[in-house]
Amino acid sequence: MKRIVPPVKGTRDFYPEQMALRTWLYGVMRQVSESFGYQEYEAPILESLELYAAKSGEELVKEQAYVFTDRGGEQITLRPELTPSLARMVAQRQKELAFPLRWWSFGPFWRYERPQKGRTREFFQWNVDMIGVNSPEADAEIVSLLVSFFRKVGLKPEQVMVMVNNRRLMDAQFEIFGIPPAIRPAVSTWIDRREKMEPKEWASSGREIGLSELQTGQIIGMLEDRELWKKSEELVRFFAAVEAMGVAEYVRFEPSIVRGLLYYTGTVLEAWEVGGEIKRAILGGGRYDNLLADVGGEPLPGVGFAMGDVVITLILEKYGLLPQNLRVNPAPILVTVFDAAHLLESFRLADELRTSGLNVACYPEVARLPRQFRYADRMGMRLVLVLGPDEKARGSVTIKDLLQGIQVEVARSELEKAIQAMLGERAR
Repeated sequence: MKRIVPPVKGTRDFYPEQMALRTWLYGVMRQVSESFGYQEYEAPILESLELYAAKSGEELVKEQAYVFTDRGGEQITLRPELTPSLARMVAQRQKELAFPLRWWSFGPFWRYERPQKGRTREFFQWNVDMIGVNSPEADAEIVSLLVSFFRKVGLKPEQVMVMVNNRRLMDAQFEIFGIPPAIRPAVSTWIDRREKMEPKEWASSGREIGLSELQTGQIIGMLEDRELWKKSEELVRFFAAVEAMGVAEYVRFEPSIVRGLLYYTGTVLEAWEVGGEIKRAILGGGRYDNLLADVGGEPLPGVGFAMGDVVITLILEKYGLLPQNLRVNPAPILVTVFDAAHLLESFRLADELRTSGLNVACYPEVARLPRQFRYADRMGMRLVLVLGPDEKARGSVTIKDLLQGIQVEVARSELEKAIQAMLGERAR
């Protein structure tokens, strides 16, 4: 047997069953986004590497991005994230757009990472952003939208939690500790890796980036201070807003959340599964007030988050929240082909029903009726229509309901009405 070429490592085939689940997830994201007044948009899958090199961080650009040189000599990357593309799109039409701008998107992204549970190289991501408002209340709206999604899919605060910190608060603490600005990005990345390393190894690695033993101890104390947020006016306002929006039970302050990407300037957030079995963040985001200027636009404040499909699907599966009866086959009706003499008449019948607004499949060749009935059953179809010589002579069609196990013959002029009665709204 000839070898079947497998999918590229870290990518996934979406068979109809998986595609139905992805479509459902996309539908919930759309419903929640639109309920807050956010507009859908999309950006190119291919982008110039230059767009990401400015502010996305060395790890993302040098180690994780899929990069190639095109025939024109330009370095191109498969997009590893969307925020820089969003910033460019807004900068290009900055004087035409109405602010505050609320946009959302759901599409594919690529990062060259080691595939493991909760991580693939190709993934789909929900992006939600508000641009044009610089306030903790705008940050709170983004979190409120996110919590609305959690509630919509049935996740409770005992299962998932949004962890929030503030980059400016961290910079103020770094200033107090005497940490030079030049090494603060490295310190933030170091803090971000705390949970991924053994405590002694993590503490000693702090000295490798230029921290003294005293500074390392000060940072450890800071990370254990759950009341530190009260020193930040922005966080005080933020937590008051999430309380007013009715989502405070899903949100808590976490000083270890710093996010690795360089463009975050204020609020930073991640969501995690509370049980801790899934060792990947559900999502990440924050405030990025400098990004538009970095891509050539006028300075504009922005805040947003991105959530991949892989981790959230694992969590929904863990808690039994994935829908079980998604319709994989959109056509609940099969028109059979009685014999060669009735092939074209079956095609006409299927076309008439589609014209009336029904989803209908027609068997594409002459075959024994039992085979066609087995096909309909395997495809999860509800009704099978038979138009043979007897039905044609009487101007009728036989309907077999595979679910109820009943069979009726109806006049062709009454066929649509009979189907609607048997299927209800599910026929459409």
